[in-house]
Amino acid sequence: MHDELIRRVVEELRANLSGRFLGKIYQLTPLSFAFDFGLRGSFLFVSVEPSSPRLYLIERRSRDLQKASIPLAHFGQLLRARTNGAAVVAVDKDPLDRIVRLSFKSEQSHFHKLIVQLTGRTANLFLLDMTDQIVAVLRGPRGQLPGEIYSPPQTPRTPSEHDAAETPSGSPSAYADAHYSGIDAAKAFDSRAGTLRSRLRTAIQRQRKLKDHLRKDLANHGDPEEHKRIGDLLLANVATATRDGNKIFVIDYYSEEAPQIELEIDENSSLQDEAARRFRLYTKAKHAREEIATRLSNVDREIQQLETRAQELERIIQHRDAAALQNFDKAPPTPKTAKGKPNAAAAKTIPGVRRYLSSDGYEILVGRTARDNDTLTFRVANPNDLWMHAGDYPGSHVVVRNPTRKEIPHRTIIEAAQLAGKFSQASEDAKVVIHYTERKFLTKPKGAAPGLVRLSRFRSITVEPKEAVSRL
Repeated sequence: MHDELIRRVVEELRANLSGRFLGKIYQLTPLSFAFDFGLRGSFLFVSVEPSSPRLYLIERRSRDLQKASIPLAHFGQLLRARTNGAAVVAVDKDPLDRIVRLSFKSEQSHFHKLIVQLTGRTANLFLLDMTDQIVAVLRGPRGQLPGEIYSPPQTPRTPSEHDAAETPSGSPSAYADAHYSGIDAAKAFDSRAGTLRSRLRTAIQRQRKLKDHLRKDLANHGDPEEHKRIGDLLLANVATATRDGNKIFVIDYYSEEAPQIELEIDENSSLQDEAARRFRLYTKAKHAREEIATRLSNVDREIQQLETRAQELERIIQHRDAAALQNFDKAPPTPKTAKGKPNAAAAKTIPGVRRYLSSDGYEILVGRTARDNDTLTFRVANPNDLWMHAGDYPGSHVVVRNPTRKEIPHRTIIEAAQLAGKFSQASEDAKVVIHYTERKFLTKPKGAAPGLVRLSRFRSITVEPKEAVSRL
């Protein structure tokens, strides 16, 4: 606030507050207050935020101030106690500085002063006794401290052209309230816009990273037709192939001239074993290609939707549409399945279960208590879901959802196993053994305690216990 505006506000306060008693004190932020002097809808607003200190009357409803207020801190409590039953006897402004003094007098002729120091970085509130000794300071311990005699900041200001700037006719408080409310609204708009922009940028980067991972996974699986071709060649050359250590020479019957080609296989493996391995790789790569192609399509669609939302956000920001910004991320659309029906798995919250998303996009469920484990394993999990638990340690049951019934990527198995270790009594160990199997290979012994299961078959993996995936 410039000097001339403060002077006019002080004149208005002097006319309105003289002889009035301080009632309820609303603390709106750590450095701002609204004081009720019984003006029927008008309150004295004071803020000593260093970036924008201010003082003027505001028109508000008591219930709105009550809803926006925070618990009264020490300074406000002490001010209320010392001014209880005291009336305002003077409202003055220091001639050459942005300092306003409100003087209170009680029936016992006890005097107190509220110093409103609107001086930028040194802005502060002081409560003084009748000898100008500081009783309380809002922004401590900077500057003067309780027990000292109050004195204004050491660098007194001199009038400037800005201080003499004219303010519109009418209520200076109404002008100041409208002016600073506009500034606050603009700051709030920019802050929310920045948050939403950052959130969208992060979401797009996450999807692009997932897309890169999927492409790398697809490349690691190799060309399924090449695996099948080599498997067929190995079987066709069982009787004629020649070997030299881990090198094998076969005739390529798929080429027009049937040349002899060189392949590398484990020197301890037979041609039939290597062919069987190649056919397994063919099946795995073929399924992976189908699954990853579907997931890549979904990721591309998600990136496109996020980029569209980012463009819409930029349009809202450009037009400074506060209402549209406020509603921008409310009630997002419910995820749809391929048939257009709401995806219950994506929207459902399961009591007693932590939900995570693996790097490959698989949902991982982690039970909390023994009874939650039972519910998760025998009521929530499907037969083809992957189940795991820390070996030889009490802990949570972990379920990896597998709606496609295809082979779950090894990276997802590791991430789920790390969660099983994290939420077990082996969480502080460097390594922990995790047993895992499909849910259909679990049974519940009759009369067994909650959380106890029997495994008819399982595999094991050793991992480091940790929470390395994002939680839903």
